[in-house]
Amino acid sequence: MIIKAVIQIDAQLQRVWDVFSDISNWDEWNPVCRECRFETGESLVKGSCISFELTPVVLPIRIAPAVEHCEPGKKVVWSGSKMGIHAEHEFFFEENDSGVELTSIEHFKGPMLFFAKMMFLPSRLHSLTIRLLDAIKEKAEETAA
Repeated sequence: MIIKAVIQIDAQLQRVWDVFSDISNWDEWNPVCRECRFETGESLVKGSCISFELTPVVLPIRIAPAVEHCEPGKKVVWSGSKMGIHAEHEFFFEENDSGVELTSIEHFKGPMLFFAKMMFLPSRLHSLTIRLLDAIKEKAEETAA
């Protein structure tokens, strides 16, 4: 299962990157990921581990993905497993004439994916991804103006 979303942000690449990479302050503006923190490391770099709570259904779940790739201002990949589902989340930052195009691609696999689909989890996760990208856009554009 793949969930993809793209948003155009009217801000400079550095500003978008600063908002996205400042995981410790996500709680201030991010309505999707709560109680965000670094489990290992102090910044968004390869090998660090972040954690946050998501509420894809009724109850929140804590996710603790490891950062597998981090190319500041270009690409971030983190991944982790929870309840029989492995997820890999990629973020791509592409500067253009209008600012920055931010692309989110999530790949899911695992034995519990069948049940997740029955609970309409893909559409719920897609909705959370859209809300996350909207929040990044709003925060980056708020101080860019």
